[in-house]
Amino acid sequence: MYYFDPHIHMVSRTTDDYETLAKMGCVGMSEPAFWAGFDRGSVESFRDYFRQLTEFEPSRAAQYGIQHYTWLCINAKEAENVELSREVIKMIPEFLDKPNVLGIGEIGLNKNTKNESTIFLEHMELAIQYNQQILIHTPHLEDKYQGTRMILDMLTGDSRIDPTRVLVDHVEEHTAKEVLDRGFWAGMTLYPVTKCTPQRAADIIELCGAERLLVNSAGDWGPSKPTAVPDLILELRRRGHSEALIRKVVYDNPIEFFSQSQNFSFTSPQ
Repeated sequence: MYYFDPHIHMVSRTTDDYETLAKMGCVGMSEPAFWAGFDRGSVESFRDYFRQLTEFEPSRAAQYGIQHYTWLCINAKEAENVELSREVIKMIPEFLDKPNVLGIGEIGLNKNTKNESTIFLEHMELAIQYNQQILIHTPHLEDKYQGTRMILDMLTGDSRIDPTRVLVDHVEEHTAKEVLDRGFWAGMTLYPVTKCTPQRAADIIELCGAERLLVNSAGDWGPSKPTAVPDLILELRRRGHSEALIRKVVYDNPIEFFSQSQNFSFTSPQ
């Protein structure tokens, strides 16, 4: 089965991973801007990073028949540096017309601080000004529920935000339903340790249904598995779910959501 990974950080993966993903059925992916493993010190370091996301990674992916898209922002971990964050936000429009840029992301909260909220709102304003879709990072572990509620309140507090053009990622059992009930798209991240396992993600699908629900591997610097989406496909098959439902979650839903971006020019392999 073909699938589309809507959130995977290929800058932290080897080229061998692209080959493996292609062999497993991955035909498309989107890569949000995120933390580099350390806090960057200048706007120029982000400019170079955005060039990597818009120039180098698409070419690496294309070698294996994978269509690569990306999102741009300064991530929540580095948003405590408000001065640098504002410089980066000011620079982002230089890249919004690049053919693989889908929108602003992954923005959100890390420790639910005042500075993080300030920069989140300024990213929102940028997305509104340039009519961009938004991809949201929700906090980890004990900060997740409160942080998710804070993010949803900020989003719904601005009438200019269309929930159907916002993907709220890293949902778990205690946050998925509220995200969906408020009209947003929801993403589940499959991690070996934190976030969701394939089994827990399958439970959430059975609880919430397949509408506006996506699944991803993240595949970042920490313990992660870039082929986690096929693990979920196997788990859903093991439980007897239809191929149509599986395809909806791992292929149709990402394409439906991303098709709202003017730069999404995905060519189906079928």
